[in-house]
Amino acid sequence: MRNLILTTAALALASTAALAQDTVRMGTEGAYPPYNFINDNGQVDGFERELGDELCARAELTCEWVTNDWDSIIPNLQSGNYDTIIAGMSITEERDKVIDFTQDYYPPTASAYVAAAEDADLSGVIAAQTATIQAGYVAETGATLLEFATPDETIAAVRNGEADAVFADYDYLAPLVEESGGALMFVGDRVPLGGGVGMGLRESDTELRDKFNAAIDAMKADGSLNELLVKWFGEEVQTYPVDGGDSGK
Repeated sequence: MRNLILTTAALALASTAALAQDTVRMGTEGAYPPYNFINDNGQVDGFERELGDELCARAELTCEWVTNDWDSIIPNLQSGNYDTIIAGMSITEERDKVIDFTQDYYPPTASAYVAAAEDADLSGVIAAQTATIQAGYVAETGATLLEFATPDETIAAVRNGEADAVFADYDYLAPLVEESGGALMFVGDRVPLGGGVGMGLRESDTELRDKFNAAIDAMKADGSLNELLVKWFGEEVQTYPVDGGDSGK
């Protein structure tokens, strides 16, 4: 996570709250299915597109979608290129020092290793996407971290033998393993990381954060958030109690 030092001028720009605008710009990566991806029509799609549209409707906000590379997604939020990050971003202490988060809309979940062989060396070369909690974890294990800008490149590194395994969100990896026909497989134990996935905002945009938190609360309470989770991640996904409370099975 690169340190972000904001000048007084930048802070002043950031403090022009998103709600003062006619349109709230929803920033995503568009490369991390099923959380977010670009469909055949060139449009942002996936769990977070459907969720984000519903949150905007409930909050009575007009929203538009903007895509941005993952490795610069926080700096470009800070500089005002968009007003939210809704991109499979885990809530962590480090990130919370430079941006604000809504409550989680995806419960805390596990990360996992995927390799091309059952005996893959998890202390060897491990691929992970740059600036993710998975990359930070690999670096701490003593394995050799091989970072890539996109998740697709991490999978390619395993397929071509450049890396012994990839470490990423289990729910991102699961469909890739299933579709591989045995060429890819889970190895080792799952590792719980992060505090769930939330929407990132500038720290000055407290009113916007509160509006989205209220909409997330409502979706948790009426069960519609659970319906989206199951739709996009399957019946085994972790869901929320239908009472607006803490996350759980």
